[in-house]
Amino acid sequence: MKRRLFWLAGALALGAQGAVAQELTVTSFGGAYGAAQKEHMIDPYVAASGVNILFEDYGGGVAEMKAQSESGNIQWDVVDIEVIDLERACSEGYVAVIDHSILPPGDDGTPAAEDFIPEALHECGVGNIVWSIIFAYADGAYPDGGPQTIADFFDTEAFPGKRGLRKRPQVNMEWALMADGVAPGDVYEVLATEEGQQRAFAKLETIKEDIVWYDSWSQAPVLLNDGGAQMVQSANGRIYAAIKDEGAPFNMIWDSHVYDLDVWAVMEGTEKEELALDFIKFATQTVPLSGMQDVAYGPTRRSAQALLPEDVKQDLPTAHLDKGVKADGIFWADFGESLGEKFNEWLLQ
Repeated sequence: MKRRLFWLAGALALGAQGAVAQELTVTSFGGAYGAAQKEHMIDPYVAASGVNILFEDYGGGVAEMKAQSESGNIQWDVVDIEVIDLERACSEGYVAVIDHSILPPGDDGTPAAEDFIPEALHECGVGNIVWSIIFAYADGAYPDGGPQTIADFFDTEAFPGKRGLRKRPQVNMEWALMADGVAPGDVYEVLATEEGQQRAFAKLETIKEDIVWYDSWSQAPVLLNDGGAQMVQSANGRIYAAIKDEGAPFNMIWDSHVYDLDVWAVMEGTEKEELALDFIKFATQTVPLSGMQDVAYGPTRRSAQALLPEDVKQDLPTAHLDKGVKADGIFWADFGESLGEKFNEWLLQ
């Protein structure tokens, strides 16, 4: 009842701003992930507020935000951004600072500051999901047993075939070092050195001829399904959705996964900041966040986690944290631009 009253209050407040229907552009990652957001966040907000939402896809990173900011042509209002990119977007002023005191309590009455996990309340964002980058392979590709470790992913002799990787240095550099024997806890310390960066590129070089590069997470299950690659890097929810909803014969491997959060952020310079914040307040309530279980992403509120069935929790990244490493957004804020340039140069070699 409290949640329904909040929705109605938001709708009335927005209606009081004017009789003309308002419009908000919200950008996210599409695919099964975007479909879950549409079902549990976008459509309910539209119904409650009367605001029309243009729900657009992008491939991640900060390049498009940077272009909009530098041109002064802000086309997005709200953006779903990976925390691995958020530090840079925030420090360079592409997204706005958010006052977390505006966030409503959880459905159980817990104040937002206590209900959200600590990593979810960032200066420039409000946590949406806990997710991870894993790798997966198709059943038929390795009838005698598929790869089980990140070292196997880089072993083209024991496990021949194409590897689908997202075309950016983030995660690929970390994986290369872990496959080369660097302990997960030492990855970012090593990667911060020139020697460590060269070591990562050298390891990537060993599979370069077998890599199929892609830009959007939605392409990962497609590559496995059509045989374009025999194993792929993927956001865990993409592969989970393909297995659950389509019966795809895929296998998920959690070894050396890199986990992180996505947050909702407001584009700096949007003329609809108040409306954007209203959407974020709505989308990060207990029930909308719990709906992301549909694609195996963990909610960032404890009150939302409490709504999840026990069997569902086992498919979430939070059940496998001991096998992975937390993405370091501060590292990528400091090194993202320089490593991006080196990565693009390496691609052309």
